[in-house]
Amino acid sequence: MTSERNGREQGDATGDGGSAGAVDGGSVDAATEDFVAHRNLLFTVAYEMLGSAADAEDVLQETWLRWAGVDLDAVRDRRAYLVRVTTRQALNRLRTLGRRKESYVGSWLPEPLLTTPDVAEDVELADSVSMAMMLVLETLAPVERAVFVLREVFDLGYDEIAEAVEKSPAAVRQIAHRARAHVAARRPRGEVTAAESRRALAAFQRAVETGDLQGLLDILSPDVVLLGDGGGIKQAVLRPVVGADKVARLMLGGLVKLSVPVSMDPAQVNGYPALIVRLDGELDTVVAVRFDEGRITGLYAVRNPEKLSYMREETVLSR
Repeated sequence: MTSERNGREQGDATGDGGSAGAVDGGSVDAATEDFVAHRNLLFTVAYEMLGSAADAEDVLQETWLRWAGVDLDAVRDRRAYLVRVTTRQALNRLRTLGRRKESYVGSWLPEPLLTTPDVAEDVELADSVSMAMMLVLETLAPVERAVFVLREVFDLGYDEIAEAVEKSPAAVRQIAHRARAHVAARRPRGEVTAAESRRALAAFQRAVETGDLQGLLDILSPDVVLLGDGGGIKQAVLRPVVGADKVARLMLGGLVKLSVPVSMDPAQVNGYPALIVRLDGELDTVVAVRFDEGRITGLYAVRNPEKLSYMREETVLSR
């Protein structure tokens, strides 16, 4: 994350009180140094498992409280230990999130992140945190999701993953195989370069801003799906809207009804080009897209204001 956010959160994680007080000052300093060194990695693990930056931060707080009381001399691989603790805490939180999503108003979309340029340069990392992939991960069971993320994204060994999810290595291999096949059947059909994504998004933005229905139909796939997340706070489509004509007319018709100035700005969101929509200068919606073979097949519009706090400054992700 930016230095400002890192500093604030480091202060939260190592402030007065909590388990940090249970160890001597030297141990606290060493524990803090290790935790900060791996913090971006741990946040990325938690975020990919949860799809929520706010919940990922809570998981890191819980991880820190456990880490601060550990005998560091007894830990052989501190990175692996921290990943293991983070994974277990994220699994606990993931089950709670599942119950929360059951009562969510409308479609639930992952919390978008304004990401740094280096995320887009790491193609595998960008793919793993893209809105399209995060939605695919939502279809996995909690342990399947953890195993897939740790194996496919972070390249952990089966023995390490087995310790993290408290399964046997043989069971983890089976889970990984099943999760990999599940994801492969649902991920975007072809690779799209960053340049192609930017061109397609620019064409989409131009068509929307000029009210060009045909231009919009040209860039949308015939079976495009629009999902909206207002969380019951902001107006958004409650069910998926399917089909280029329906999606195009809904988007253009919605803009016509607005009585305030609207602006759209390109941004890097979850490692891919996206649009930030502002109404009268205020952040209102983040529109992420899924590209398949040169056309937009998915539009993900996040309007829930509780999910937009990470769009105000860049978040650093790492593997």
